[in-house]
Amino acid sequence: MVADRRTGYLHELENELDTRGLIARVVQTRSGPAFLRVVNPDAASLAEDVTCAPAPESHDHYYWWSWGERMHRVDDPGGAAVKLARVLQPLSARPDDGGSGKVP
Repeated sequence: MVADRRTGYLHELENELDTRGLIARVVQTRSGPAFLRVVNPDAASLAEDVTCAPAPESHDHYYWWSWGERMHRVDDPGGAAVKLARVLQPLSARPDDGGSGKVP
């Protein structure tokens, strides 16, 4: 079943995020697809809901940001975890950006 595969990918990402100190839990609703809720425990307002679905132009599955942008391929949950950890890091904890204001 496709939904089971998607949920499995979300659980793989959940495990990667747990090792990085982020709180991540797969949420299954009655009315929609499962998603992964990710929270920075040091700054609870920094959170993200990640979904898993195939790209429209292919059957390859990807992790998707909450705003609908493709994040990362599912065969590399570690790479997706790195991206999430960076986005959910408080600005004060990020490496110096040289005053540009841009996230590295």
